[in-house]
Amino acid sequence: MRVKRLEHFMGEGWQLRPAGGSTGEAYIAEQGEQKIFIKRNSSPFLAVLSAEGIVPKLLWTKRLENGDVITAQRWVDGHELKATDMTDFRVASLLSKIHQSKDLLDMFKRMGNLALNPEHLLSKLVHKREHVKFEDATVTKSFKWLLENVPLFSEENYVVCHADINHNNWMSHGENDLYLIDWDCAQVADPALDLAPLLYIYIPKNTWRTWLKTYGVEMSADLLSRMRWYMIVECIDNIIWYWQRNELKYMLKWADKLKYVLKEIEQI
Repeated sequence: MRVKRLEHFMGEGWQLRPAGGSTGEAYIAEQGEQKIFIKRNSSPFLAVLSAEGIVPKLLWTKRLENGDVITAQRWVDGHELKATDMTDFRVASLLSKIHQSKDLLDMFKRMGNLALNPEHLLSKLVHKREHVKFEDATVTKSFKWLLENVPLFSEENYVVCHADINHNNWMSHGENDLYLIDWDCAQVADPALDLAPLLYIYIPKNTWRTWLKTYGVEMSADLLSRMRWYMIVECIDNIIWYWQRNELKYMLKWADKLKYVLKEIEQI
């Protein structure tokens, strides 16, 4: 029914089909040789992302009578990166561009979005665990470490983080163009919020220094400590997520990642 309403909105000759994604709000619209990407209620700072070449070009934005906002973007005939593709230097370069974008940060702040500091993130995670009554010795040990090692990083140095850097959200087009899509989870936060899962999941440890240099920073003890903190949060969050859904295979994978980071901490 929703597709039919959007087809009526688009006008005669347009046909829509779901484009996938977790929200179910994205569609591919086609009319003859024309093909565009349509999304309902996409990120409100899509225009800035488009202007900076972070996402495919924004074509138009329209508001429906019910208040929903529909955006249309140029269709890019590219492909999602595989996990093994994440070592591509373009990933480090694009993430650096995003984290350094003053326009993106200014617009995000003008919208009234508050920074996601580690205390707030930890509080949300504690509440989530208590709500679902999840008990696990390793997770309990991890919470203790998180509470005792909350990162000290000035909010003045916070950036706009994508906060969902899964390889499926990176789209390659040709040899040079790379986009980072699906900005529904974006936050103003410590850049380590993005760096931690990206490096721990996709980048070989012995190449971190080189990768970070391409990104634009030196590998320091402070950065590594903050990354460990955010990675433990990421692990616990995913362990609880998959436990709730009884997807034990994935839960155990995240449990292994958590043990890896804890072991790393013990060896310092």
